[in-house]
Amino acid sequence: MLPAPNEPTAGSGAGEQHAPRTHTFPDDTRTNRTHAGESIEDARNWPGIILVAVGIVAMALTLTAAGYGFAGWAVIAGVVCGVCIIAGVLVIIAEHRRIKSREGKRLRDAAGH
Repeated sequence: MLPAPNEPTAGSGAGEQHAPRTHTFPDDTRTNRTHAGESIEDARNWPGIILVAVGIVAMALTLTAAGYGFAGWAVIAGVVCGVCIIAGVLVIIAEHRRIKSREGKRLRDAAGH
């Protein structure tokens, strides 16, 4: 018979018993990074991530336009691709630099990112 959903253990066999959770976030026992998940958790990274994604889509559009022989559209999409990817990477690097400077560390320090 299975235990009720609110019981601290799950499963019916001895091998399936789990200890109750005492520490949920951050999970320091399974990660050695000081900012694991920081890119998603920090909303200031999102514009950079979105710009890189738009740049990748623009790269696909560039290749498609070039493949069909639309040279003008290929150039326009190529420029948009380059601008979006470079701007997105710069936004992400600036945000990482801001986080590191608040901690008194440099961007290239071994701990964290």
